[in-house]
Amino acid sequence: VPSNSPVGAQFPFSGIDDRENWPIVFYNRTCQCQANFTGYNCGECMYGYTGPNCTVRRTMIRKDIFKITTAEKDKLLAYLNLAKRTISPDYVIATGTYEQMNNGSNPMFADINVYDLFVWLHYYASRDAFLEDGSVWARIDFAHEAPGFLPWHRFFLLLWGREIQKVTGDENFTI
Repeated sequence: VPSNSPVGAQFPFSGIDDRENWPIVFYNRTCQCQANFTGYNCGECMYGYTGPNCTVRRTMIRKDIFKITTAEKDKLLAYLNLAKRTISPDYVIATGTYEQMNNGSNPMFADINVYDLFVWLHYYASRDAFLEDGSVWARIDFAHEAPGFLPWHRFFLLLWGREIQKVTGDENFTI
């Protein structure tokens, strides 16, 4: 259940930036998967489930980065480097504003590698807020200074881990 807490006095605006009401503003614009399915097209198992019908419960263990072995560190670095060289088969990024795309009739998108996709997602969540008059409000970072901090980063790491699992074929990989 998303928080309905106010953003706080550090952002004295309302209804201006789509990240003000994260995550519900995004959930209401995406498909609603049924049962234990998730993903942009509801074709993947929800986190913690596996199997052909996503009914088998699976526990994943995330290790403390300071306690991984040299072999685990080498594997992590190899996987991150592979993600930097692998174009995402599922996602693209917008290269123009909604206005520049003329309400969608002039699509402006580019392929992106799996690693940079997550750089872009984190940037998007923490970038300055754009206001109605075209100015920028730089005094808030919605990803780090708002009620969505913990759920945003938890989801971010789960999604990043899942995408690296798909790139590497290693279903046991976690971040």
